[in-house]
Amino acid sequence: MQRTNDTILKYMIKVDNITKSYGSIQAVAGISFTIQAGETFGLLGPNGAGKSTTIQMLSGLLRPDSGTIEINGTTDTTRVDVRQNIGTTPQAIALYEDLTGWENLSFFGKLYGLSGKTLKSRCEWALEFSGLSERRKDRVSIYSGGMKRRLNLACSLLHEPQVLLMDEPTAGVDPQSRNLIFENIQQIKLSGRIILYTTHYMEEAQRLCDRVAIMDHGKLLALDTVKGLVQTYGGKSILEAVFDREPQHLNGVHGKLEGTQFRAETQQPLETLARINALGVNLISLHIKQANLEDVFLNLTGRRLRD
Repeated sequence: MQRTNDTILKYMIKVDNITKSYGSIQAVAGISFTIQAGETFGLLGPNGAGKSTTIQMLSGLLRPDSGTIEINGTTDTTRVDVRQNIGTTPQAIALYEDLTGWENLSFFGKLYGLSGKTLKSRCEWALEFSGLSERRKDRVSIYSGGMKRRLNLACSLLHEPQVLLMDEPTAGVDPQSRNLIFENIQQIKLSGRIILYTTHYMEEAQRLCDRVAIMDHGKLLALDTVKGLVQTYGGKSILEAVFDREPQHLNGVHGKLEGTQFRAETQQPLETLARINALGVNLISLHIKQANLEDVFLNLTGRRLRD
């Protein structure tokens, strides 16, 4: 990942009112957003929300029915020179199981036009990056799920792309592999690349993404920083307390009191706690559940099960 910052900083993705339909089904219904160099942009949504179709249009596999996608000033994402600067980590693992880790990397590297010492150097880098140097000669068929996911990511980085499209990159992996993938993503981000990241794990988006767009039924429902989304759509925090004795009064503390147990929904949990401390009772236990990105997701997309 050794390109100059001057080159990297030119990169930007602009998506303007793109649509895509399959017969009577509108998979993407006029969405717009921008992603700057060095930004990790989360795209979240239930199954069937239109995320994968959006990624396929960004990668040049599909053309929008209407609207435009601009990558580094170019609006034709099917052009070879544009796609050459995009790396895609698909949700379905794209590896040849009968080949070794090294053979998979060498094969995909050649598809990207790498050869000779450059190819060998990039394959060595990819094995080290994915923590698989000692397993280079093993067939991928005996790799664990986490090892396959790590190799899948490394394959998408062999050609040093400026844009990385990651579709559910940690699905079904063990905690150790997930943590290494997180570290890898943060390393990529520091190099100035653009990362578009889709996931069903809200804590991943909260940890990794600078901004998050929530998508459903082909439309963008909200787009902001995680903090901004939580403040706007997360709902109230829940404060639960148990007192050493029943207070004689609540003195303007809004909530439900049953004996010594108190529960309140509040936008300002610390201010509510300060008022509780003024009641003249001692706290035996206290729990504050603050709104998070999962609350935002469920509030915007609903709680109905999706197939």
